Parts: sequence; structure tokens; C-alpha cells
Amino acid sequence: MPQYSFRILNVFAETPLGGNPLAVFEDADGMDDATMQALALQFNLSETTFILPSATATARVRIFTPTFEMPFAGHPTLGTAPVVHSLQNCAEHLTPEMPAGRIPVSLTDDVWTLTAGRPSTRAPQSSRAELAQALGLDEDDIGEAPLWVDTGSDQLVIPLTSPEAVRRCLPDAGLMQRYCNNGKRVLAYVWASSGAQVAQVRFFFDKHGSVVEDPGTGSACANLGGYLLATGRQGPLAWTLCQGDQVGRLCVLKLTLGPDNTIQVGGRVVELGRGQINLPQ
Repeated sequence: MPQYSFRILNVFAETPLGGNPLAVFEDADGMDDATMQALALQFNLSETTFILPSATATARVRIFTPTFEMPFAGHPTLGTAPVVHSLQNCAEHLTPEMPAGRIPVSLTDDVWTLTAGRPSTRAPQSSRAELAQALGLDEDDIGEAPLWVDTGSDQLVIPLTSPEAVRRCLPDAGLMQRYCNNGKRVLAYVWASSGAQVAQVRFFFDKHGSVVEDPGTGSACANLGGYLLATGRQGPLAWTLCQGDQVGRLCVLKLTLGPDNTIQVGGRVVELGRGQINLPQ
């Protein structure tokens, strides 16, 4: 009976039971796609990752939600990095290989940081009034022009005029499907500055016809960096993002734009426990 070891970690966690949960399988060599997908559904976390050997990178990593595989996602990338680091006893600079490409990850002062890809952007077809309606807000709550941004995962970034407006969001599933859809998924990331380079953020996506809120979204944090670049901000810049308090899982994310406008996303990772899965053949 094959046994597969896994770890449970919290990413962007400032306390042991804060952050965004992640399951990481330490060695998925020989495991087929259907089994990975079934295990992701079994754990039913936002993502589960599977570590595989790689001839060209520190490790190959595959990321599954309960329903599909993702080419890249921020919190799984950061949460998998310390597992690879401990298993391989490797340097504190890793290059995990994913379907989206190699993602550099490093550790400094207990914070794991990834470097995102160069952003691409496009304007949404939905109007400001339509987006406000989908989010349960007034049109005046929408700040600068929203943009679809992709630094590895395509998402709709919507600036709001205040942190209070961020907290007031009450998305409508039907309207989100109509106005916040990239043709494959419903994705909306709202943010507002709290001053002193701190921002309040929330991320909404669809799951089985309902709107779900993610507690900590690294890919969206990277896309906010892409949004800032697309709207005229320049590095060096360092922001702290607060996310997840609306769903009882506070996450703290570090967004950095380097002098060369490199986008980096960081946070602390806490390991909670380990176990094994037995899979009868």
C-alpha cells in the first residue's frame, strides 16, 4: 500500500493559527494526475501542492485546487518552499519549476519571498457602475480605473476609495459571473490604501456557483504590484497588505517593487503538523 507523507502549513501567518492553510505532499513521484486532483478535493483547502523531482530546477511543483490544476499561485509557492528547503537541505534560494515557469524564492529573516513574472494588463469590458453593483457597492466607491492584471495568474484588480469600502463589499454571485469573468473564472481583487504604505485587501472567486473569499492571495498581491506599475508607480516601494480578517484568518503579505521594478511577494510560513496518506492500489 503506497504511503505519501504530507505537511500542513499556514502561509502569510503572524500567529500559528492565522494565515492561509496549505497541504504539501513531500514526494509525489509516481502519483498520477487523477490521484493528485482527488487528494486536493479530499483536503478541500484552497490549494494542495505536490513536490516532484526536476532535472533543471530545485524541484517541480504542481498546484491543485479541489477542482482544477493551477499554473501558478502565490501562497502555495511560498508554503511549498520551506518544505523543499528542509527535505533537500538546500540553500535559502530556491527555483521551483511550475507550469507557469521557474519562480525564484528566497528566505530572509524568517520571511519567504517569491519573485513574480512581468505583468500584462488590459482594461475590463465591464463599467465602473457594473463592477460596483457586482461588489454590492456604490459607483463612488470605485477608485482608479480597474484593470485585469497577470503576473502568472489573471485577475481583476479593482481599487476602492477607502478601507471601509473594502470591508463593505458584499459580492453578488450572479453579477460577479457577468461582470468579473475572464472567460474561465470569476476573480476580483479589491484594495484600498490605509496610509503609510499599508493596504486593506480582499479577494473573491467563484466556487460551485457561489462567491468565496480567500484569506491570503499571493498571486493577487503580485498583481497589485503589476497594477501599481501600470498606473505610474515606480520602485523602490514596500507595502504591507492586510487580508483575511473578514473570514477570521488574518494574513499579512509583503509587496515590494525593486529599483528595477521587479515584483516580489513575501510572508511568514508556519508548519502545523505532518501525516501520511495510505492509498490502496
